[in-house]
Amino acid sequence: MKVREADEIESKTMVAGVVYKDLKESLYLISQNGDSKPKKTMIQRLDVLGQLGGTPSFMLHPPKEHLFFHPDNMSSGEKMKLELQKVRDDFKMSESDCGSARVQVAQLTTKIKHLSSVLHKKDKHSRKGLQQMVQNRKKLLKYLRRTDWDSYCLVLSKLGLRDNPDY
Repeated sequence: MKVREADEIESKTMVAGVVYKDLKESLYLISQNGDSKPKKTMIQRLDVLGQLGGTPSFMLHPPKEHLFFHPDNMSSGEKMKLELQKVRDDFKMSESDCGSARVQVAQLTTKIKHLSSVLHKKDKHSRKGLQQMVQNRKKLLKYLRRTDWDSYCLVLSKLGLRDNPDY
């Protein structure tokens, strides 16, 4: 019973494997010595903690982007944004082009393919939105066919759409 009580008292006075009293004294000494010296950076402050229990290596280096931005870790909306950006870059005619008819057709086609793959049978509102997107794409393709035949042919070939003019 006495051993258990001693262990509990010892665990209460320890922080990260170091006795609380020693930790308090060392931090006090650091703060006293730090007044005469210039301010330390965050990494140098973490180094003090590193001497106590070891600074984790991930805190010493910037985060690796391939770990966080891998498609397996992304939500469906984030994947959709990346896909739309890629399609926009493929179909734009100039550097600042983001709203021409061929870019809009390509983006609508990407959205239509995504929505049709996740649409449920009883989801009437999303189905109505999908039908509106198809009609909007149809109008844009009709406009593109009338004004710029080369862009029309390029969009059809790249997106795998059929030429179905309304007679």
